[in-house]
Amino acid sequence: MQPAPHMVTGEAGLDLLRRFEGFSAQAYRCAAGHLTIGYGHVVRQGEVYADGISEADALALLARDVVVAEDAVRRCITAPLNQAQFDALVSFVFNLGGGALQRSSLRRKVNRQEHDEIPGEFLKWVWASGKKLPGLIRRRRAEAALYTLG
Repeated sequence: MQPAPHMVTGEAGLDLLRRFEGFSAQAYRCAAGHLTIGYGHVVRQGEVYADGISEADALALLARDVVVAEDAVRRCITAPLNQAQFDALVSFVFNLGGGALQRSSLRRKVNRQEHDEIPGEFLKWVWASGKKLPGLIRRRRAEAALYTLG
């Protein structure tokens, strides 16, 4: 059994994403070195934001990018999830990519429903470019807290 195919990120998950990604009308390099704009949208080849982006356009990009993260969670997770667990995992994937979830012990423990061990698994992912980042520690703690609401 996998997360319901119709499950989408709830308001708590979207709030968490908006809070930790923050809004930037101008492109910038994130801690991992990726050119980013809006609410954590990684600028792809061919996308040009020379004049910046409106918040409305940033929200539209966020909605599109969240679908990619949701699809990765559905592909990687075979255990049933409640809304809070799904939202926490979508935030994790949005930030780190589906490959990170695919190869993680977090995925294995979620799929084995070892729920007591999940918060510690989130906290393993607090590094970017070889540095332990306070912002990532806060984000992983928030994701772990949301996950445990389930």
